[in-house]
Amino acid sequence: MVAKITIPRSIKAALNYNEKKVQKGKAICLHAANYLKEAEQMNFYQKLAGFERLNSLNERATTKTLHVSLNFSTSEKLQDEKLLKIAELYMNKIGFGEQPFLIYKHEDAGHPHIHIVSTTIKQDGSRINTHNIGRNQSEKARKEIEQQFGLIKAEKQTELRNPGIKHIEAEKVIYGKHETKRAISNIVGDVFSQYKFTSLPEFNAALKQFNVIADRGKEEGRIYKKNGLVYRVLDADGKKVGVPIKASSIGCKPTLSNLEKKFEVNEVLREPLKQRIKTTLDETLDLSNNSIKNLIQELKKRNVYVVLRQNTEGRLYGITFVDNTTKCVFNGSDLGKGYSAAAIQSRLAESIINNSVEKEDKSSSSDAGVLQKEFAHQKENEKSISVSSKTESPIDVLLSTKEQYENVPGNLMKKKRKKKKRNNNF
Repeated sequence: MVAKITIPRSIKAALNYNEKKVQKGKAICLHAANYLKEAEQMNFYQKLAGFERLNSLNERATTKTLHVSLNFSTSEKLQDEKLLKIAELYMNKIGFGEQPFLIYKHEDAGHPHIHIVSTTIKQDGSRINTHNIGRNQSEKARKEIEQQFGLIKAEKQTELRNPGIKHIEAEKVIYGKHETKRAISNIVGDVFSQYKFTSLPEFNAALKQFNVIADRGKEEGRIYKKNGLVYRVLDADGKKVGVPIKASSIGCKPTLSNLEKKFEVNEVLREPLKQRIKTTLDETLDLSNNSIKNLIQELKKRNVYVVLRQNTEGRLYGITFVDNTTKCVFNGSDLGKGYSAAAIQSRLAESIINNSVEKEDKSSSSDAGVLQKEFAHQKENEKSISVSSKTESPIDVLLSTKEQYENVPGNLMKKKRKKKKRNNNF
């Protein structure tokens, strides 16, 4: 069993992500734990209200949401009843047994998995500490549940899903620190044999995360004209440094002609693994209020490396994803219209706008409270004036220096009109 924990900024976004899957027939809500009603008896807003009631008890906490996915091997056929027991036991073991949480069974991936949404705010308004919860409480709970239910261990699942794929142990090449040819050869050999790419830019996207690039040279140059290919080291700024290594001198012979042979084969081999990266992207985009920078950081946590393609003016025109779990490389546009650079930027912008609207709603309600206080203060002043008018004599009120119209806007006070002098000379 593989457990993944994310801490979204918005409980609404986490709930909305799962409910949309339900609407599309790709998920079902199995259970609503610690709610007054059963899951099927509640709509989206009733489920949300159960979380927001607790969240309102702690205004200082910036992160109040817990989102968990529990993933099982494709060889495991788990009934809903068993999934519920696993989910409830897991939540108890990580300290969320008393919290309200919703359990969703997703059916849109090649392996069985469930998602759990909960809040970190307790009944007394205190917050459950989630620092290192994935590494500490979750890992311990996972191992205990694997043993108790006889589940396939997380360490074995990667091997079962990706037979024949070995983890790359190659260290990033740093020019001047390693023997260049040997280091380049090791990395190029691993990527060439293990990753599924369908073009030279995609091959380079996988290589770049190890500071290596396949270079055809300038179009007017001899290497380019002869369909040659060399491999070079990249420095921290992405600039080519050091002596280039010929493709033909590397053991696996990663020449341009040999790469082109792989392109067609990989087109077919990577197709069944496309859904995994799409699901990962959807989860990351829907669960966070992201900028491109934050999106890259979040995907890195999920073992996905991102390469941005920008023009000389810095404008983003393309995006490539390297899934280091399945060893597949995809351009965003190849995944579908919703995953191109433009579409992702649009989805991020929409997320930011929605978040701003929520903040404005909170701000406007806060402003309304201030206005109510000012209105009450104004009424109090008017009352005191009225009382003083009753206790003081009429002559005292008339001779008083107190301003009687201090609460009346200036533009509502009548101004004396100056009389125009009449000119009797006709």
